[in-house]
Amino acid sequence: MSKLNQQLEQIHKPMDKVLLRALSLVLGFANAGLFMWSPEGYDAAIGGFAPWLGLTFVLSLCSSMVYGIGFKPRFWLWQLVFSPYLSLTVLSYLTLMYVF
Repeated sequence: MSKLNQQLEQIHKPMDKVLLRALSLVLGFANAGLFMWSPEGYDAAIGGFAPWLGLTFVLSLCSSMVYGIGFKPRFWLWQLVFSPYLSLTVLSYLTLMYVF
């Protein structure tokens, strides 16, 4: 295992908690459901989809599912792409924007 893999595993170790995984799944399913139910309403509620926000939304949904089910990527690139820090931050932000 490379040194970069070990460093990323250490960075992600504090996130290895059941409640955080459940929160990630709930946020992912809730945002995906809200978006699928009414894309125009979701878009209006969060203030519009800029191209970067759309990309991070899709990446965060995928990442929340990967993290939420407990899958741990081995390769350092996939550990970065499917980081729970990114998914929880983006999905929490979008949920707060939708609610308020």
